[in-house]
Amino acid sequence: MDLQDQLKNLFPDHEPAPEEAKEEAPHELYVQKEPMICKFEKRKGKVTTIIEGYEGSDADFKILAKEIKTKLSVGGTFKDDSIIIQGDYRDKIMEILKLKGFKVKRVGG
Repeated sequence: MDLQDQLKNLFPDHEPAPEEAKEEAPHELYVQKEPMICKFEKRKGKVTTIIEGYEGSDADFKILAKEIKTKLSVGGTFKDDSIIIQGDYRDKIMEILKLKGFKVKRVGG
């Protein structure tokens, strides 16, 4: 006797509510007209890639940061209206952003 049968025995008049299929639409990021800046810096002797210049909401920028970090399998953070990625991944980040419809400007090196 499984759990559903036990519940029917305990509550014979109860009819379970139909489960609603909730389809979450993918979150649409705000695509701006001005290019985002993708630059290379050394901080405390370590190489970092910094993405700045996003005009949308901070929540959208955090989602974008998470997507980039997941696709590249690298560490990073969102701080002071910029995404800081560990390592020099400018070319790969620029490709990812261009596929999403952003304009990207490479700065430095």
